Amino acid sequence: MQQVHGAAVVRVDGTPATVPIADALVTATPGLPLAVVTADCAPLVLACDGAVAVVHAGHRGLLAGVVERAAAALRVAGTGDVFALLGPCIRAPRYEFGEADLAPLIERFGDEVASCTEWGTTAFDITAAVRIALTRADVAHFDDTGVCTSASSAYYSYRRDGTTGRQATIAVL
Repeated sequence: MQQVHGAAVVRVDGTPATVPIADALVTATPGLPLAVVTADCAPLVLACDGAVAVVHAGHRGLLAGVVERAAAALRVAGTGDVFALLGPCIRAPRYEFGEADLAPLIERFGDEVASCTEWGTTAFDITAAVRIALTRADVAHFDDTGVCTSASSAYYSYRRDGTTGRQATIAVL
């Protein structure tokens, strides 16, 4: 998909004729791989009986409701409880964020998303925002890899390196 830091969710049942412009893909087609590419944004896999989704959750998409919209689309495509896995992303101790940019995130998700970097500046806790969005979407099963892209040289991090390398998170039903 062509990720645009928004909240569009596209259901795919086969290889699309054109690249979807979206930040989440959902399928109920067994064997069809879905991929999301990230550096510091949060890659999220959602799954239930008969369907799977991948989500690109950056701060703009989180504000716009991409996680909640993806969970809703997944429930239309499949059945049962929704399970979520958060992949490697930047973590609050290294995610410096301006107070003005953080304010709408606090308004939407609460004070829990405000944090502090390891060097003492204002930070955004993207993992807390993902967890809150999942809770609001009634996703009770949540696992987190716990990997910080900025703290680990094994992963790309735009915030750390200033380059645009990406890792892929792939899910297949």
